[in-house]
Amino acid sequence: MDPRDLGALLRAVRDGRTTPDEAAERLKSLPYEDLGFAKVDHHRALRRGFAEVVFGAGKSPEQILGIAEKITGRGQNLLVTRTTPDVHQLLAARHAEAQWHEAPGCVTVIQAPPPPLPGRVAVVCAGTSDVPVAEEAALTAEFHGAEVDRIYDVGVAGLHRLLDRAEAIRRARVVVVAAGMEGALPSVVGGLVEAPVIAVPTSVGYGASFQGLAALLAMLNSCASGVAVVNIDNGFGAGYMACAILRSARTATPLAEAVAAAPAKP
Repeated sequence: MDPRDLGALLRAVRDGRTTPDEAAERLKSLPYEDLGFAKVDHHRALRRGFAEVVFGAGKSPEQILGIAEKITGRGQNLLVTRTTPDVHQLLAARHAEAQWHEAPGCVTVIQAPPPPLPGRVAVVCAGTSDVPVAEEAALTAEFHGAEVDRIYDVGVAGLHRLLDRAEAIRRARVVVVAAGMEGALPSVVGGLVEAPVIAVPTSVGYGASFQGLAALLAMLNSCASGVAVVNIDNGFGAGYMACAILRSARTATPLAEAVAAAPAKP
């Protein structure tokens, strides 16, 4: 359940517009709803600040549709990662808002604009081959309410391309950097900016890159301070972490905000 929905429900009970029994009916599926093949976590937005995202890989289109209907049925926005155009077609038949994002292979259903997060996220990638992972990070950040600047194809093989965009990168409160091959770009960016840098190794490169392992190890051994590393090709994890950092600038957690909206004891 979205924290805003919980706060509205508590206020409705306080004001007599909703009975306690009606409220209990709405809350009975917390913390999750069991579909047999999946347990949909409706409570996640209350605990974490962001609602559940569906990882599409390994799930059938019918399973994804079943999960999606439970999420969208509660008025929440939907993000499905690592999925296919077939899933988009199924969702679009029921939701006119469903959009297919080809580069990262994601589907979104936006029913209401997400609350904006403070600050900006810069998503930087080394080469065009890294764009699918970078786009997964950028889309994830935008889905959760961040303003995103995309700065692509600025790898260290042509350092002048990166330096030309240094001012834009420095405007960001969080920087996500995706790179394959030798994975040097996050270290260079880390030496240029004040903001935290989230490094994403990609599985791009020739044989000795070992499907991104070389980039992962290079990023873990970065000599630049303030560089954290997510798993290989994990654009979603980087975008989500960037939004968690932006959200931490707020003074109250979603749970605290919901509690504050509850009726005061007499």
